[in-house]
Amino acid sequence: MEKIRRTSQIDDNSRIKISLKKLYIKIRELRISNYLYIEHLFKAKSGLEIGGPSKVFRNLGFIPLYKIINRLDGCNFSNTTIWEGNIATGENYKYYKNKKGYQYVSEATNLSLIPNSKYDFVISSNCLEHVANPLKAIQEWIRVIKNDGLILIVLPNKNYCFDHYRPITEFSHLLNDFQENVNEEDLTHLEEILKLHDLKLDKRAGGFDNFWKRSLSNIDNRTLHHHVFSISLLAEIFNYFNIKIILTHEGKELTILGMKPE
Repeated sequence: MEKIRRTSQIDDNSRIKISLKKLYIKIRELRISNYLYIEHLFKAKSGLEIGGPSKVFRNLGFIPLYKIINRLDGCNFSNTTIWEGNIATGENYKYYKNKKGYQYVSEATNLSLIPNSKYDFVISSNCLEHVANPLKAIQEWIRVIKNDGLILIVLPNKNYCFDHYRPITEFSHLLNDFQENVNEEDLTHLEEILKLHDLKLDKRAGGFDNFWKRSLSNIDNRTLHHHVFSISLLAEIFNYFNIKIILTHEGKELTILGMKPE
């Protein structure tokens, strides 16, 4: 009987080990292929996240950075968002277990509360598409990082979301918005969005009437995807600001990592 009990215990332990190994393999498969290199670049550094916290940077995320960085502050456009709920300015940006940073409430295009070259990096996931003037935002994000600082952007791939009918935005259009200093009240793309947005892939939007009304109040809710990106468009943006491109990745999401020049 004792031998049978020990054998059963060994079998249980083996099954647990096998299950943990499968889980570990699954987690590794979910990560970006260059993760170890990215981890090396970000480890023990301090930065700013625009529009987070994000599941992309959590432990089971595509690029799990939260656990390995030293400190992270956050910036959101309002004290209330449909993604984060209520937000309070101050040392309230909880991004990983007991780790907290400073929560700014400010436009992604206006980080005037933050001095030049304050951070080692800026990260942002699924945020830039909600910004009416992306080049103005990127200019600000670059300003607040040090020379040789990192900028990491993750965006939805239109082929896997409700934007799949929409065309990729031309860089010339983004440049014109930048030069004209377009603000966040802009609804230039609303007609295109209402025509081509696939509501079947956007359950939160409800029916067309609700989506239309919500879109007209975008300055308050920021749910619209103003522009549609590709890796080549992101590369054009980085090249415009003389940002050295370190790596890109195209899957269900688009990822680009760059470095500010010295």
